Amino acid sequence: MPHTLLISHLHHVSLLVADLEASRRFYEGVLELAPSDTRPNFDFDGIWYDLGPQQIHLMVLPNPDRGTERPRHGGRDRHVALAVADWDALLARLEQVGIPYTTSRSGRRAVFCRDPDGNAVELIGPGV
Repeated sequence: MPHTLLISHLHHVSLLVADLEASRRFYEGVLELAPSDTRPNFDFDGIWYDLGPQQIHLMVLPNPDRGTERPRHGGRDRHVALAVADWDALLARLEQVGIPYTTSRSGRRAVFCRDPDGNAVELIGPGV
């Protein structure tokens, strides 16, 4: 008998941020994500981004990891991985705005960087 999966897909990833405007400059200005208008009115600030049927939720809430030393390479930390449509434009953008990144140690066309709050983001090139 075939096994039926309980989980159908990833719905969203939530990230804690301290400065929403700095985060918006990264997620909207650098990564070119567009804000979603589907976020309900919560008792804390934040913003949602649609990525196809999935979302990234930024929440302005106290971060229990604040002050914790994070690994230099984001691939050795918890992270969100995003597929990139234009690899060369992405690398040019990261370098233009001075965002440091490390390359994937797997040999794949992927880089890791961090948002203004230190959340690790993996950016994966087309065809990977």
